[in-house]
Amino acid sequence: MTAFSAAVEDLATDVSLPDGDGPFPAVLIRTPYDRTRHGAEARGWARRGFAAVVQDVRGRFASPGQWHPYTHEAADGAAAARWIRRQPWSDGRLVAAGASYAAHCALVLALDAPEDARPDAVIAAVPALGLADTAREASGPERLLSRAGWWAAHGDRPDSDESALGKALAVDPGLLSHLPVSALPERLGRSLPSWEGLWHHHDRGRLVARAAHAGQPLLAVGGHHDHFTAETVALWHAWGGSSARLLLGPWGHGLVGAPGPDAGPAHRLNLGELYVRWARRALTGELAPGRHGALALGCADLWLPAGAEGAPRTLRTRLVHGSAFTADPDRPVRSDDLTLPTDGAPDRCLLVTAPLPRPLDVVGPARVRLRATADTPSADWAVRLVALAPVGTAEHLAVGVLRREEPAGTATEFTVELGRLARRLRAGSRLRLEIAGHHFPAHARNPHSGDDPVTAGRLLVSRREVDPAGAALTLPVLPSRPTPIDPAEEILR
Repeated sequence: MTAFSAAVEDLATDVSLPDGDGPFPAVLIRTPYDRTRHGAEARGWARRGFAAVVQDVRGRFASPGQWHPYTHEAADGAAAARWIRRQPWSDGRLVAAGASYAAHCALVLALDAPEDARPDAVIAAVPALGLADTAREASGPERLLSRAGWWAAHGDRPDSDESALGKALAVDPGLLSHLPVSALPERLGRSLPSWEGLWHHHDRGRLVARAAHAGQPLLAVGGHHDHFTAETVALWHAWGGSSARLLLGPWGHGLVGAPGPDAGPAHRLNLGELYVRWARRALTGELAPGRHGALALGCADLWLPAGAEGAPRTLRTRLVHGSAFTADPDRPVRSDDLTLPTDGAPDRCLLVTAPLPRPLDVVGPARVRLRATADTPSADWAVRLVALAPVGTAEHLAVGVLRREEPAGTATEFTVELGRLARRLRAGSRLRLEIAGHHFPAHARNPHSGDDPVTAGRLLVSRREVDPAGAALTLPVLPSRPTPIDPAEEILR
């Protein structure tokens, strides 16, 4: 194996070549997280016959220029792709690969670059599709904690400090509570000019819409506990290329390195080996056309076809307390705490199901239908689904946040989407629904006045009423025990 560094369009680039004379197919990884961290990955690709090219994006680590997140990646990626194809060790075939922001780099190269620079195949893991997609939920609420953490660690600086937000919170635990949200950089003591600009973007779904025009094979990889799960699945559904594969495991944003509590031994895959095998088949045209893949069934230690989905089943709930409650932004329901308050006025409505008489395999989108009222013109409705085990433990299953704007005091019916579930619920478990006005700090607090939550300087109390009889929890339940599949077979067929 041969390794060397180069300056491709002035951007720092490392190349690892297989042994032998070549030419070779190539894999391109463009990252803002330091190309040197990909050394082992690059060597792995090279040992398996691929020229591995890893590049620091503009303005990050060893690459010169100004770092403007999501701005230059199509053009800079196109320059890198053209350079690779001009090299004597390149056979012209190219796979664009990456995770998180690096997946964005791969996708815009495939979708936005000129035809001659586009890759022949794309591997997009936990894709951060764009500024608007990462900043907000599809229903509007701002993703505060994840964006604050990312910008504190990586924004407007050439290097990274993964612990930046944690250190700031240790000094000021109420850091994210201060207003306005747009002034966070001042409280961090750092210049972050791109922070305010992040919230000006509203073109959510642009890359998913562009994906319909894609021509390459796609491998989309995600985790059921990742905050970009919905975007990963939407990308796979929309992809217009000759084949699209989806792999969804019981993982967080770090994939197999971040297993969820529902992961089992069968869910421990060697993703690197799978990527290489898929890339070989994608470049030789051996993949069957259409959408295929595998998704893990949590708490069951097995895999199902990616298209598996249960039939909607509505579960009855009974009111525990809080049909009338107060959404007080000074005492918001926290996203990082499942403990229920035992004193004071209700801050959420609690509904609970009877114990499940038998295990349920829940696969697909979950949702809650509500009939409710807010006494403010703007209101967020945060619904959290929690599993209560017979032994008394509580486990977070899903959450959805919906922003509603209508005349104060108007009783209305609406649906809160809770995202996709893929897990076995044990017999004897009860399901708890928490209906609140906040999900903080994961999401910014709605000021309830109709003002922009990012720039608002004051927050109002919002009083809510939920009609328990109008609440309906709908889960996608498989009608019978599923037949497991081999995820590699589904990805590689």
